[in-house]
Amino acid sequence: MSDESTGDQSANGPSDTEVVDAAAEAAEGIVFKHYDQSTVTDLDVTVTFEDGVLDVDVYLNVPDDAEPDPDTVASDAAETAGDAVDELFAE
Repeated sequence: MSDESTGDQSANGPSDTEVVDAAAEAAEGIVFKHYDQSTVTDLDVTVTFEDGVLDVDVYLNVPDDAEPDPDTVASDAAETAGDAVDELFAE
């Protein structure tokens, strides 16, 4: 088995780095689809991919009166990150 942590494309699929980057980009895309960048006071997207397990955590802070609900957006962002990784492996 090849070492995917080097960032090189392996015969078995995308590298760990490609997986993490795709997931993070997808999550951020969802957040900024719903909110202007100036509305978001804090955004932290943490993505890990180890031993074939993807973990995505999205922390989002927006003003109290911001719509849509930030918890829903954060959840959607994490789900979309997983979908993006699924698509990456399907290629």
